[in-house]
Amino acid sequence: MTQRKAARTQTPRAAPATGVPRVGFVSLGCPKALVDAERILTQLRVEGYAISGTYDGADLVVVNTCGFIDAAVEESLGAIGEALAANGRVIVTGCLGAQADRVRRAHPAVLAVTGPHDVDAVMAAVHAERPRPHDPFADLVPPQGIRLTPRHYAYLKISEGCNHRCTFCIIPTMRGDLVSRPVGEVMREAERLVEAGVRELLVIAQDTSAYGVDVRYRTGFWNGRPIRTRMTELAHALGGLGVWVRLHYVYPYPHVDEVLPLMAAGRVLPYLDVPFQHASARVLRLMKRPASGEDNLDRIHAWRAACPELAIRSTFIVGFPGETEAEFEELLAFVEAAALDRVGCFAYSPIGGAAANALPGAVPAEVREERRARFMAAQAAVSARRLAGKIGRTLPVLVDEAREGRAVARSAADAPEIDGWCTSRAPARSGRATGRTW
Repeated sequence: MTQRKAARTQTPRAAPATGVPRVGFVSLGCPKALVDAERILTQLRVEGYAISGTYDGADLVVVNTCGFIDAAVEESLGAIGEALAANGRVIVTGCLGAQADRVRRAHPAVLAVTGPHDVDAVMAAVHAERPRPHDPFADLVPPQGIRLTPRHYAYLKISEGCNHRCTFCIIPTMRGDLVSRPVGEVMREAERLVEAGVRELLVIAQDTSAYGVDVRYRTGFWNGRPIRTRMTELAHALGGLGVWVRLHYVYPYPHVDEVLPLMAAGRVLPYLDVPFQHASARVLRLMKRPASGEDNLDRIHAWRAACPELAIRSTFIVGFPGETEAEFEELLAFVEAAALDRVGCFAYSPIGGAAANALPGAVPAEVREERRARFMAAQAAVSARRLAGKIGRTLPVLVDEAREGRAVARSAADAPEIDGWCTSRAPARSGRATGRTW
């Protein structure tokens, strides 16, 4: 093995820029670290920051560390200490940054610690300390980008694609297998949205519970802290932003149980959107869906025991090829026993390219529609009982709009556009009430 002693790289100088934030840079280590330094410096200049060649001329200093051998670690820690003594405002990145606890034990005053080749995390730390200079062209677009939702809520997509091969679905054909976004990138987007006034983050994916499976729950970095690419850890971090966090498209895997304590503690909304699709074990196998009706019912009871306030919404398909009347009755018994709060139902419809189209036992269209109507009638009675249990209680709500002099709002049990809403008895004071939590 070739060992390389950490080597300092001088910071390129830039002309003084009055009023423009100036960043000093110290780079140690191998050529790979040098390339990382070049990328960070390039991004700093692209965003309008000036580069300082001295400690005293910088608003803050980035130290790109090496952590390959003990001597390199000691030199990196020494460089951090030197920058702190000379400037006082230091961001640490590079290989030693992967050992954030070690860096903070040695130098607790550092502003942030990020891992290697993470330009986005370094830039986020720089932005937090010294906001990006105004660009009269790029700043025509707000930091959170262009959104089509109201100002006070936003969807936060955490992954693309899906590893399942449900026979009624062609999404993997269109979008491919699961690709999870880096957790630090997701958290930085969430922060930008909250800073822009968002008061509810709706977490979405094709399969939210599978977040991180494709990268083996790799550890990422956010604000200098390590965080695993996993639904539980992501939900915990999002819950610290001080806004509503709502989880959608959650498959009923066992590890979903881990988010229920977060809901019970008020860190995440007590709401789960779980597409059960059916209750019959045989039909679920034909659909190639995980779990069975009995497993799902046991899991629902355990979830409610952990968080009594939990609201569950789901979707189901009736009239799937081969579905018998007895299996449909089994589904009706399931929705009665599960007492789900919000439910949608679709009569099976063949989709070009779906494997289910080739299954025997196609259910006639009129039977599919008749079963859908019976299903929704049965669920309407269940939903009415669930709602009746809230009469006389006081619940926090998020105001969506003022309509005809009244505030139109949603509770924790109501996702926008797909669930219910409530109105205030007292007239709304003004349209500025939108996005407030009452």
